[in-house]
Amino acid sequence: MEPDFSEHPNGDSPLKDGTVADNIERLGQTNPVSDESNIYCLTIVGQVEGHMVLPPQNKTTKYEHIIPQLVAAEQSERIEGVLIILNTVGGDVEAGLAIAEMISSLSKPKVTLVLGGGHSIGVPIAVASDYSFIAETATMTIHPIRLNGLVIGVPQSFEYLEKMQERVTRFITTHSRITEGTLRDLMLRTGELARDIGTTVVGPDAVQYGLINEIGGLGLAMAKLRQLIGEYRGMRVGVEMTQ
Repeated sequence: MEPDFSEHPNGDSPLKDGTVADNIERLGQTNPVSDESNIYCLTIVGQVEGHMVLPPQNKTTKYEHIIPQLVAAEQSERIEGVLIILNTVGGDVEAGLAIAEMISSLSKPKVTLVLGGGHSIGVPIAVASDYSFIAETATMTIHPIRLNGLVIGVPQSFEYLEKMQERVTRFITTHSRITEGTLRDLMLRTGELARDIGTTVVGPDAVQYGLINEIGGLGLAMAKLRQLIGEYRGMRVGVEMTQ
């Protein structure tokens, strides 16, 4: 959506007072929640940043920015649907799961579109919506959880890692059509990734495995979201009539 460059009542433009520029710098968007459209577009790009601040040269999506935007979209009376666009390499596991849980718990229709890549912890985010699309040339890397930094070599560390892996696996299998056996086979496959175990799945294969619902781009994603919004409106009318 194009930003409004009309003058403010005091004669200043939005760019002059810094609001639009600040939003672009902090969130990568011109307007976090706009009442001019009934569809809110949320972008998750680069690396999902969690509890640790990443180097400034990294392209990041900060979960402390995403969560308030989702809350605002849920509260807005004018916003009837959310489009989530992903091109992410993954990142912090708990932050990614928090975003995925927030998306799945939205009461309003939501559609995800994977462009470029939806790797690692981006997979749960991609399947968290009501319906998901992936571009034909986009890819998704599926691999087990890894740890960075100091690891205490005790059984409790490995048990914690296994429990976290179970959380991710359970979320993916619950919100998509892929079976747990197929997902674990893709995670633990050797010889495909140069420095790790796992699998890189291209768009059509992601649909075949049941991770993603359909191959498509922006047009199909918007059309599906409008269809879900129409059904959502019908449900709301039905609830109001019964009350």
